[in-house]
Amino acid sequence: MTGHWGSESVAGHPCDVYTPPRINDDGFVLLYLHGYHMGSLREQTPYLQAFDRHGLPVVCPVTRQSWWTDRRCPAFDPQLSPQRHILDNVLPFMQQRWGVTPPRIGLFGTSMGGQGALRLAYQFPDRFPVVAAIAPAIDFHHRLREGDEILAQMYRDVEDARQDTAILHIHPLNWPRYQFFCCDPADGDWFDSADRLRMKLMSLGVPFEYDLETTAGGHGFGYYNRMADRAIDYLASRLRDRQRQLL
Repeated sequence: MTGHWGSESVAGHPCDVYTPPRINDDGFVLLYLHGYHMGSLREQTPYLQAFDRHGLPVVCPVTRQSWWTDRRCPAFDPQLSPQRHILDNVLPFMQQRWGVTPPRIGLFGTSMGGQGALRLAYQFPDRFPVVAAIAPAIDFHHRLREGDEILAQMYRDVEDARQDTAILHIHPLNWPRYQFFCCDPADGDWFDSADRLRMKLMSLGVPFEYDLETTAGGHGFGYYNRMADRAIDYLASRLRDRQRQLL
């Protein structure tokens, strides 16, 4: 048996929803943040098999090239920031659909969405205590230096954008209890920032798990799919650990 995809409108914005053939007894649900090119998980068999194996519904909001920040992005919405959309609209949608609330939500993303997942978890560790980032595009401020027109509408300059990156949102005393990130060493654009995140977390004494050694073609779904089992198994396992802590 396989699950099925549906399309929803959440506060006027598209959202893909995956329902596995059997939903886990603990009521865990995953929230996926897409990358810059808005690649969907609909046809990514390794992810679907992992969702089915763990019985995990998945909600995949679409916010275009917004970088999942708390800045308004005209390409997404002239008034509503992607972050506010997640907090004010997507989380209530998940609660209405499955009765799920944090911390039973596992947060993950790829590329742009990977950095967005880390950024949200660092800002709201009580809501998102379990997070996984695959090939996170952390230092997105470099794109502004390269002339990214969408980012230019969101930030005054490169330094303004740098100050809003995930690494600078880490609080030394309040962080997500479970975080995993990975990046292909052949990923020329984003590996250095993932390695810098590793060093930052180690210097702060923040617990985390990572993989900066596995290689599968650099940046893209070849690598994302290679890491699917590792990331989804991590989310499912740590959600259970977190649940036991709260009992």
